[in-house]
Formats: sequence, structure tokens, C-alpha cells
Amino acid sequence: MTNKMLKFVDIDAKMPDKREADKRRTDFSEIYGEFLKEKANEQASRCSQCGVPFCISACPLQNNIPDWLMLTAEGELESAYNTSAATNNMPEICGRICPQDRLCEGSCVIEQSGHGTVTIGAVEKYLTDTAWEEGWVKPLNVLEERALSVGIIGAGPAGLAAAEMLREQGWQVTIYDRHDRAGGLLVYGIPNFKLEKTIVERRVKRLEDGGITFVLNTDIGKDISFADLQTKHQAILLSTGVYNARNLAIPGCGADGVIEALPYLIASNKRGLGDTVKMETAKDKHVVVIGGGDTAMDCVRTAIREGAKSVSCMYRRDETNMPGSVRETKNAKEEGVHFEWLAAPKSIHDKNGKVSAVRTARMRLGQRDASGRQSFSTVEGADFDMQADLVIQALGFTPEDMHILAPELTLTRWKTVKAHPTRFETSIEGVYAAGDIVRGASLVVWAIKEGRDAAMAMHKYLSAQVLTLAAE
Repeated sequence: MTNKMLKFVDIDAKMPDKREADKRRTDFSEIYGEFLKEKANEQASRCSQCGVPFCISACPLQNNIPDWLMLTAEGELESAYNTSAATNNMPEICGRICPQDRLCEGSCVIEQSGHGTVTIGAVEKYLTDTAWEEGWVKPLNVLEERALSVGIIGAGPAGLAAAEMLREQGWQVTIYDRHDRAGGLLVYGIPNFKLEKTIVERRVKRLEDGGITFVLNTDIGKDISFADLQTKHQAILLSTGVYNARNLAIPGCGADGVIEALPYLIASNKRGLGDTVKMETAKDKHVVVIGGGDTAMDCVRTAIREGAKSVSCMYRRDETNMPGSVRETKNAKEEGVHFEWLAAPKSIHDKNGKVSAVRTARMRLGQRDASGRQSFSTVEGADFDMQADLVIQALGFTPEDMHILAPELTLTRWKTVKAHPTRFETSIEGVYAAGDIVRGASLVVWAIKEGRDAAMAMHKYLSAQVLTLAAE
């Protein structure tokens, strides 16, 4: 065991410096600075190198975290980066947006012992940003060119990860996406203050330079039929994500100024990319965001930066039961967001068709359900109004109707695509599915994991096709 490790007793946990809230709330730049090399080495040296590394088991990608922390502590940064990148196609993106407090860092042994977690995500981000600066991120390594082709529907994290893995095996890969830029929610759903778009753009460029073709502004099922895609490609991956918003079903919810979270975030991100967008901003408005997940946190923090008069987040349970990242909630509080816990919307008030307030019920918590979260019920006679010029619904997402794309697809009762849990095969020969369209709205890191695994299953399928064609 190197003597550079196990420093958690002597060295406190420390994140990179964070910009002051009063300054960061005025722009969309990322809020965390970079570790200096010495600080990254120091924080990595806190790792206990435990015999049963729970950080690995808590990571969907099973990243070999203790090894690259040890290499970082020893100053072997290029080797540390290579170890990190061996299991993750986008480590600098995961380092920025993964809810580490619910995954690797939350399971860290020294966190559980009271010494404060190793700041895994910040070190991961530092390693890969350094790798880009130093030229350690190499072009795609295509083993050999293979004639058969793959069509991938959806240029989000699952599709991008699968495309990279398949292209490195030599298959011809084309990615189709309805948007004008590749990246999916990495570009249009996640605000710049968490993930600047140049970070995604350089990943996409690396894939393009490696021979992957992107066909953008193309909606499969409308611009190109699914049958045409099946004719063109020998295998297809569905990685469309889930984009249908869950909406309020209360009186007045059709009032002007009641909008969905995703269009709001897409409009904000497009403005940041220099596009002209017609949707109004939160400037000079009293904003109420309904929901308690990370999308809700993205919305409240975006509204703050757009110059809202006030921003409130309404959630029906308490803070302990909130599904969003603890770190993101803390950042939102620092930036001036008001949280109305144990509150649920009952109706929307309007003036001349424009939202003016949200009639709100006070809630109380009850017994825990099978998942461990507490149930809730209404406190009678405790209703109150929350002033609102803009109400943003951040209640989660469901799949679009995949039968419009391919009627023969078998779906689950949740309308997600039914796929084999390890082979990712759908009910259609040669068609695979991965990411949120299979598991429902989830984390980017899970999409990357499933994209990688689906690619390996598709590689086996295509290899078998080659042998069949050779025997004919």
C-alpha cells in the first residue's frame, strides 16, 4: 500500500472553490472552479483504499475509483485519466452532473465513518479536463473497418456512448436526432451553470472525427420512416429518452404562464447557444416551480439567473424526502430560492387568463411506503396562496408513444420499450433499446452504462450476421 493514501484522518474533505452566490446568480457560467494539481492530489490521497470499495458498487458504470484516486495522489495523472476513461465515455460530464452524494460519494466508507467523503466527482472532472488540455484524450481507436452499419435514434448520452463503442469495433455508425445539435439533454436540458456546452461539443466532435455520421433535424417516423431505417442499417438502437411531461391536472392549469420545465430549459439553453427564442423568460416575474427533483432545481436556478423577482420551489413532501440532489438544493438556497416544503398545488388563479397565484394545500407526512419514502395527506383548512406570474411544472417525464415509430414494438405497462435486461434486444429482430426509453427517466450515468452494454450486445449480433453472410 502506498504511503500517499489513507490521509482522511489528517486532511479534511474539500470541494473546489465555489463562486459567491451573489456573483454566480447573475450569469450562466459553471459555479465550481478547478482543483489545482496539488489540491487534487491531496484530496485523492484521502481515499482509504478499502478492501470492499462501496464507491465502485454504487457507481452504475462500476468505475475503478480507488485505483484512479491512488494514481492521482501519486501524480500519475495520465494513467489516472486512462483508468477513469476505460469504463466511462464521458468522465468530465459525469464529474459535473452526477449526483455523487447519492452514488459514489454517498457510499464512501470514510463518509460513513464521519470523516467526510472523498470528493470523487471533482477529482474526476479535474482529471479529464486536464487530459483534454494535455492532449491525452486520443482519437477513436477503430480496430478494423467493418461493412455493416448501425442506426442510432437519439443523440443523447446513451446513443453517444453506444456509438463510440460500436465505431471502435469498426462498424459504420449513423446517429439520428430531431434537434439541430447532438447531445440530447446534455445540450438542451442541463443548464450551463452545471455543464457548459463546449464540454459536450468537444465530445461530439471527437465522434465525428472518428467517422460517426450525425443526421440532425431529422425526426424518425416523420422525416424518415422506421422501415426505411431498417432497410438501410443492419442493426438499430433506440435511445430516444423520455420527453413527455407529466402535467398538473388541477383547475386553472391551462392559464397563460403555466408552462412545462423542458421547453423552458431548452429555450434558456438555446439562448445561451446564441439562438433566437420566442419563449418569455422569468425576468421580473414571481416564479413558482412545482416539483422536487433535479429538473426542478435546474428550473429554479435558471429563473434566478434570468432576473426573476422571486423564485419558489413547491414540493409536497419535506426536504428529507426530496428526490433531487442535496448539493443542488443547497446551491439553490444559496442563490436565493425559497422552498415551500409540504405544499401541493390545488388550483391556479388567473387575471384575464394570465396566472396570478397558485392555491396551495398544506401537507403532512404519514407512514413510509415500500421504498422508504413517507406518504402524505392534506391538512384541512390550511390552504394558502403563492403569488405567481410564471408557474413551471417539473413533475417528471414519461415516454412518447413508441408505437407511432414502430407498431410492432412491445412496450411495458409504463409505455417504455421492453428490452432484455442484459442483451437489450427488443421484440423486433436487430432492434435494441437503451437508456431512459427502457428504464424511464433516470440519470445520465445510467444512460451511458446502458449505451455501452447495448453496444457490446449489438457487436455480437453484427458479428454473427457477418458470419452468416460469409456462409451464404
